[in-house]
Amino acid sequence: MFFALTDEQRALAASVRDLLAGRFDLAAVRAVFDDPAGDGHPLDLWKTIGEQGWLSVRVPTEHDGLDLGLVDVQVIAREFGAGVVPGPWAATVLAGEAVLRAGGPEQAAAVLGPLAAGDLVATVALRGPGGGPGPDGVAVRATAAGRLDGIASGVEYAGVADLVVVAAIEGPGPSAAGTGPGLGLYLLDPTVAGVTIEPQAAPDGTTRLAALTLAGAAATRLPGSGAAALADLRRRGAVLAAADLVGLARAALTRTVAYDTDRVQFGRPVGSFQAVAHHLADLHVAVTMAEHAVLYAAHALDAGRPDADLAVAVAKSKANQAGADTTAAMIQYHGGIGYTWEHDAHFFYKRARRLIAAFGDSQWHREQVARLTIDSVG
Repeated sequence: MFFALTDEQRALAASVRDLLAGRFDLAAVRAVFDDPAGDGHPLDLWKTIGEQGWLSVRVPTEHDGLDLGLVDVQVIAREFGAGVVPGPWAATVLAGEAVLRAGGPEQAAAVLGPLAAGDLVATVALRGPGGGPGPDGVAVRATAAGRLDGIASGVEYAGVADLVVVAAIEGPGPSAAGTGPGLGLYLLDPTVAGVTIEPQAAPDGTTRLAALTLAGAAATRLPGSGAAALADLRRRGAVLAAADLVGLARAALTRTVAYDTDRVQFGRPVGSFQAVAHHLADLHVAVTMAEHAVLYAAHALDAGRPDADLAVAVAKSKANQAGADTTAAMIQYHGGIGYTWEHDAHFFYKRARRLIAAFGDSQWHREQVARLTIDSVG
């Protein structure tokens, strides 16, 4: 079976790429990167994102959305990765997924329409300090009255969010397998009493991170949530992170090839040396395989395929490796200039390092691949 993006999806990718190049290029990214005290949320860019409908891809038509699939979302995520674009787009889209898939009708009506229009910034808080991507990484507890206590760490753009989707332990906590009751997703207004937002250091200047300390903060449970809903949300987050990674990996590789085609050492273009050329060719193959793995993982989630868990684990592990290898090569093959703050290579490297750790690092996902493969044989 031939499996690829449709003409419409390729046109979407081109439109996102062209618009970002014209309105938010790497010089604009640098302005955000060089202002660590700022909120990292360029309002002109956010307005453009809302106007273009890039937030509404997964929102149903009854809430003024496009009602498309995760495959279409990952198309946009790739282009955001290629442009190392800052801002809360991915976090907002993921929060919308939680409401779409686990929220009640009133919650969907209150959240999804404003989200699609760009009138609402949202984020997700799914793990505690040092917590992993599994159910045991949650460090917030919910009372029967819907009050939240605990700490959520590494929350993107909490400082500008109007809404936070918080994962919380209910009752005695989740089972060892991470299934059944014990976990829930809650909608939290970060301005209510009992919420403290503490900025966290982020070497990647294309995002802003914070810790949320919750002390009896009032929140509303998503009625369809539970351990399975949280696992599904994390899978979707992993696909978005993987798509961003393959987008930045492709851009890093393309920029490196272009530079070494022109850069001359010992009277010859650097890219003509066999060792360099072979390494770059190997990286091209790795990025291409990762791109296809991410595309299939998004399709598997859209279609509800039984191999979706395995597809996501394969995609994230491959995207992690492609992102790490291409951005390291970008710095190396740009020579001395590649190691400087003035060059753009570190934008790609630092963003890749953050995304590699997001929603499961390479080791975690490879363990999932092994487990799921062995289970399917057994």
